Amino acid sequence: MNKKTVRDIDVAGKRVLVRVDFNVPLDNSQHITDDIRIVSALPTINYLLDNGAAVILMSHLGRPKGQVVDTMRMAPVAARLSDLLHRPVITSSDSIGPEAEEKAQALRPGQVLLLENLRFHKEEEKNDPEFSRQLASLGDFYVNDAFGTAHRAHASTEGVTHYLPGVSGFLVEKELNFLGSALENPRRPFAAIVGGAKVSDKIAVLERLITLADSILIGGGMANTFLKAQGLEIGDSLFEEAKVDEAKALIAQAEKLGKKFILPPDVVIADRFAADAEHKVVAAQAVPQGWRILDIGPATVETFRQALATSQTIVWNGTLGVAEMPAFAKGTNAVIEILIERAQQGATTIIGGGDSAAAVEQAGAASKMTHVSTGGGASLEFLEGRVLPGVAALQDA
Repeated sequence: MNKKTVRDIDVAGKRVLVRVDFNVPLDNSQHITDDIRIVSALPTINYLLDNGAAVILMSHLGRPKGQVVDTMRMAPVAARLSDLLHRPVITSSDSIGPEAEEKAQALRPGQVLLLENLRFHKEEEKNDPEFSRQLASLGDFYVNDAFGTAHRAHASTEGVTHYLPGVSGFLVEKELNFLGSALENPRRPFAAIVGGAKVSDKIAVLERLITLADSILIGGGMANTFLKAQGLEIGDSLFEEAKVDEAKALIAQAEKLGKKFILPPDVVIADRFAADAEHKVVAAQAVPQGWRILDIGPATVETFRQALATSQTIVWNGTLGVAEMPAFAKGTNAVIEILIERAQQGATTIIGGGDSAAAVEQAGAASKMTHVSTGGGASLEFLEGRVLPGVAALQDA
């Protein structure tokens, strides 16, 4: 998907409207607990400032559902961004209207304006043409650098491009390059690790990966449905009864195409769903009634290690156990260690957003991976082969 970027436009003396993803987590004291999304946008912002642009930033924060919610205002983001840019960040009490227009008009090259939370207006998520037009009227060019929202056709991601020429920022460019090349032209062998809770969330991505990857490694709660599809007893483990036949079909499809489809040979089971539950390792076919699978076991980690030993491209989406509970995060953390090793040996390791990206960040391993996607739903839809409206709307290179 070859799109124009900020390098392809002359921004000197222009007002550039940039969609960023500043949807950061805040604690009860309105302090940002993780600023990675702000930091990720800095290359594009600094490039625009260095090249003589006045920069107008817009983002959503939380889910205010079209209402003004004081705890979801952009003020903490403006303060953190100001620290990172070493310059003041001007704010507006709204994203459209007289104040936003006045401040945008008055903005000079080298200055930064951050608009108020876009989702205080229900028209944002409805992709309302008039709201889009009012946003677009603030700038001369539009840049989308919010990959995490590119799968949504919202006013700030798709609507504005009907009124302003749109190009991608460096973050969106990087996402498209890494995810795109992994799927279109991977160095082989190409392995995909797919986890997460539900098969239903990942059927489309599995269908595509089975045609593209050489091996598919399955973990997480979704593995339970595949184990059930193979006729194994899984105790009280959660699985999707309605998806057992589709799981069987996916296994059969992989077999027909000569792909390795690897399910956990052993699992960590618990007597209840709790961080302090009694737990033990058993073979995948030996889960007793009253127990439930909450992680992959050490034999599975070893099987995954061997399967990935020669892989030159590895894409991972979805945790391999209940990673928010330390006792059941061991499988996920072991796979992170394997991926670090493979990256050090020259393999391309791509973490496809969402919970797996959060686990890698938490393990302090993000810098050791080739690429960690900033988009959860967006990266998943991209891996599925779906068109992302926020990307499709940008000008072709």
